[in-house]
Amino acid sequence: MKSIKLILIFALFLITMGAAMAETKMKEAIFAGGCFWCMEPPYSLINGVSDVSAGYTGGDVPNPTYEMVSTGKTGHYEAIRIIYNPEKVSYERLLDIFWVNIDPTDKGGQFADRGTQYKTAIFYADDKQKAAAEQSRKNLDESGKFNVPVATAILKAATFYEAEDYHQDFYKKNPERYDSYKKGSGRADFISKTWKDKIKAAGNVPQADLSRWEDYVKPDKEKLKSQLTKLQYEVTQKDGTERAFNNEYWDEKRAGIYVDIVSGEPLFSSTDKYKSGTGWPSFVKPIVPQFISEHTDKSWFSVRTEVRSAYGDSHLGHVFEDGPKDRGGLRYCINSAALRFIPAEDLEKEGYGEFRYLFE
Repeated sequence: MKSIKLILIFALFLITMGAAMAETKMKEAIFAGGCFWCMEPPYSLINGVSDVSAGYTGGDVPNPTYEMVSTGKTGHYEAIRIIYNPEKVSYERLLDIFWVNIDPTDKGGQFADRGTQYKTAIFYADDKQKAAAEQSRKNLDESGKFNVPVATAILKAATFYEAEDYHQDFYKKNPERYDSYKKGSGRADFISKTWKDKIKAAGNVPQADLSRWEDYVKPDKEKLKSQLTKLQYEVTQKDGTERAFNNEYWDEKRAGIYVDIVSGEPLFSSTDKYKSGTGWPSFVKPIVPQFISEHTDKSWFSVRTEVRSAYGDSHLGHVFEDGPKDRGGLRYCINSAALRFIPAEDLEKEGYGEFRYLFE
């Protein structure tokens, strides 16, 4: 009898996995924005993006190498390929992020990188992407942001060749060199000065604010145990779950933001909090997607999406697709023990003044 139960449970697990995979139809977006090292990070932690790869596309030479492309004679662009779930993030959203990470008026490359291989381009996969890209470029041209036309090309997608392994996730493997390059090339300063308002509108924060956590080093196990309560440690470090309706913030109604109890990363805002009836703090979205990472959780005979903080790597909770439909349809179900609440009136004092706009 026990063996039959186990077989039935396993069968249900396989059916659940199959249904989840069938429901999700991932799509591909390809953008060229100059050095691909700098184009991977803006997309890597966006909710709905499952993979970002650096590579080459647009030329006629098959299986190109970095040495070949860097000559500028292959016709290939340095580019990134984004695999995303259109039910969680729109192509238009990806375009918004693209524009705020490049100089769209540069005809000869990007910042310190010169040559055709560093020019900007949007490679569309179908007519829908093409129309969205053309409309997005037109909107930028007509916005008056620049006094010269946008130079970014819109081209039909060609074969995408992944770059060498050492180019993939370069910002993670060589953070100091990456930071130095992005600043030294002029890209970081251009983004900060030119796109400040647009970055906020797109759901990002200025580069200087993200850099507060780029060098974050997580304390060792013993130090964390001394800093956190037993429950906080169990939840954030051992993927635990606190009791429903018996936790600090499930019924918190004050205006403010919620940050990672370990690293201090800004995670959620009271403006996105709602009463889900589950007994845990629930939010429709994070303040800044870059501070949230998502992982497949196959525990308890089901497939769920775990939510962790990007830099502190704290277990926060899970995200589900049963949230308010008129607010995006997502429910971030978060443990209070993973959070610290900062009232809106204390944001400047606590060093989070850039989020004051959420409450004005």
